[in-house]
Amino acid sequence: MNLYIRYFDEETLVYSVEEAVNFLSSLGDVEVNEVMIDELKKFWSSSVMFPKHIKVHARAFFIAIKTTASTMEEFKAKGSVQSKAERTAQKETLVQYGMPQPGWYKVRVTFKRVVTIPEMQKCQYMDTDFVAKVKAESVQDSYDRVISHLRNRQDVDARSQFPSIKGPNFAFEYLGA
Repeated sequence: MNLYIRYFDEETLVYSVEEAVNFLSSLGDVEVNEVMIDELKKFWSSSVMFPKHIKVHARAFFIAIKTTASTMEEFKAKGSVQSKAERTAQKETLVQYGMPQPGWYKVRVTFKRVVTIPEMQKCQYMDTDFVAKVKAESVQDSYDRVISHLRNRQDVDARSQFPSIKGPNFAFEYLGA
């Protein structure tokens, strides 16, 4: 597995997280920090096949795309690592999320919670883990119930950002009926 990394007009194909960090460090605008490195490592080791956007500063991100291509030319011709079979499997998984399987689910979401810093009178986003046991009709229903619960809580700011059911920040375990 390799990574295609792009930051504005700068792009490269790397074969490890360390190479990605070296490339990003060589760019004048990018100040590589532990958060970026951790996000790259998680993305590298995850089964997620969607492109990953990682924040550089306020309004700038770089993109990382998994690929089996071994050269930039091959990547440009071939694209990301997802084959037609993998895209089909991914769609089937999403369809399965909606299939009825009533029972208890243990749901974990990591969301970007808006936290006010009183001393500075400013807000910042903070990764927040939330775990709950939910009685639901399907995986989709369990996800919807947890997100609805979080949106309606008094202590969760309306500007908070919630993960997609397709992303790595949502996980579930079916506990049984």
